[in-house]
Amino acid sequence: MIGFKRRLLTTCAGAVAIAGSLLPPVADACTRLVYLGADNQVITARSMDWARDIGTNLWILPRGIKRSGEAGPNSAQWTARYGSVIASAYDIATSDGINEAGLVANVLWLAESQYPPFDGSKQGLALSLWPQYALDNFATVAEAVEALAKEPFTVVTDKMPGEQRLATVHLSLSDASGDSAIIEYIDGKQVIHHGRQYQVMTNSPTFDQQLALNSYWQQIGGTVMLPGTNRAADRFARASFYVGAIPKTPDPVESIAAAFSVIRNASVPFGISTPDQPNISSTRWRSVADHKRKLYFFESALTPNVFWVDLTKIEFAADKGVVKKLDLGPGQSNVFSGEVHDRFKPAEPFKFQGL
Repeated sequence: MIGFKRRLLTTCAGAVAIAGSLLPPVADACTRLVYLGADNQVITARSMDWARDIGTNLWILPRGIKRSGEAGPNSAQWTARYGSVIASAYDIATSDGINEAGLVANVLWLAESQYPPFDGSKQGLALSLWPQYALDNFATVAEAVEALAKEPFTVVTDKMPGEQRLATVHLSLSDASGDSAIIEYIDGKQVIHHGRQYQVMTNSPTFDQQLALNSYWQQIGGTVMLPGTNRAADRFARASFYVGAIPKTPDPVESIAAAFSVIRNASVPFGISTPDQPNISSTRWRSVADHKRKLYFFESALTPNVFWVDLTKIEFAADKGVVKKLDLGPGQSNVFSGEVHDRFKPAEPFKFQGL
């Protein structure tokens, strides 16, 4: 038995070393997972891990808003078919959100992302609008995948605010049926992973390699050993195990609690600094979206309460709906509690970053 444990530890250490070698030297970390519960409950949770305040506020965006892809004269153009509640990044981009049909979109950092050259052969879409395009236009993952697979536009990136590096993210989609898709741009080509089985996404390496690394930990078994570091591959393994292992209950309150418990387990302690591992960043906030009940929960690291938005109480109609903002304050430190749709204030829409 001692020999088995020694071999097991040696093998695990090797797997962790491999995972570490695949990670890029610089990245910002996040985790996303989909809980598939009893009574057709589907809940998507994500953490936002970032090295500094990402300037997040919550926004209500009604139907009927006319948008440009913000990529110059040859930009994609559309009118929002669905209203949404979104979490912004720096008030220049959508980082996370749910629309009134129950589609959820999340973007997470992926250093390996490489987008096609914007040569004018297709319309352009600024990266800041990528998740919003999905929320505006689609009710289901299948609809989104069918449209995006045709590559109707070229995704165009730009530098991060106050930084010299380009924004490089991948997109996850989930819907009320439990369907999921992970969309990446690798070596300038779009790669789509589509199916209910794709419940977890973190950061580097690319999604196919994350799946390969996770298959090792599935053979070990989470009750025997799970990787415990904050690195993306380790968070992927923990989230994958726990989201499948937690009891599936028809009680929606317990289901929300279960989803929160897993995403918290994959979070990074606030204020942690690891100079030799800059890919690790503190968790700034977490969101949990209940697709069935159309609830969007939000939890900041700097406030004591979880609060939520009930989308069924919001007027999204194009002729009646109003753009509204919930000001979360510096570092998302403003305190809210309970259901807060009536705490949003009318506001001018933020301008998406583009070329």
